[in-house]
Amino acid sequence: MNGSHDLGGMQNMGPIRYEKNEPVFHARWEGRIYAMNRALGLWRKWNGYSSRYQSEQFSPADYFRMSYYERWYTRIVQLLVNNKMVTPAEIERGKPAKGSTKATPPLTADQVVPMFTKGVFAGRDLAGAAPRFRAGQPVRVRNMHPTGHTRLPRYARGKPGTLERDYGVFPFPDAIAHFLPDKPQHVYSVRFAARELWGEQAKPQDAVYIDLWDDYLEPA
Repeated sequence: MNGSHDLGGMQNMGPIRYEKNEPVFHARWEGRIYAMNRALGLWRKWNGYSSRYQSEQFSPADYFRMSYYERWYTRIVQLLVNNKMVTPAEIERGKPAKGSTKATPPLTADQVVPMFTKGVFAGRDLAGAAPRFRAGQPVRVRNMHPTGHTRLPRYARGKPGTLERDYGVFPFPDAIAHFLPDKPQHVYSVRFAARELWGEQAKPQDAVYIDLWDDYLEPA
């Protein structure tokens, strides 16, 4: 989706402020929001891509006004309401409605450390999903403008690059963000000369590597 939420960011938004010895969380409530986000995700009412798409519904004014974890909080509330896990009135009061069902959460305290310290492979073992491209092949990013969620940064659209590596088969985020069939396909590391992306002001020896799905690419 084009807009302030673009994966690749936007220019002319001011300097990046470096904070020496930056803490993981600047306030206790930020840590609580992080924990809520992880725990609520295990209800499987949404996925990481659909969650991101919910944030992409914010207006530019709200998106830039809110801090990082304010966006997370606002997103969580909307996802809970959208999936009928709570009502707006319950959120406002901070209490469940009389007679509402109490469900046992899928994540308990004893599961937290094992679950979040063990990596899980997100790919697919599909011998039938043939790659469309091979290492060393010149490719070009399709000049596409999806109206839904996408992991294709806008600054790379229409740009030529060279395929460096095939990571294997993964579900397609543009599909699973909207709960469509996951359309598994190959994901590649594609090398772009920095000057192809940023123009003559970029150093000639610099390069950018972007992970891109089959559907984002075409032969150069």
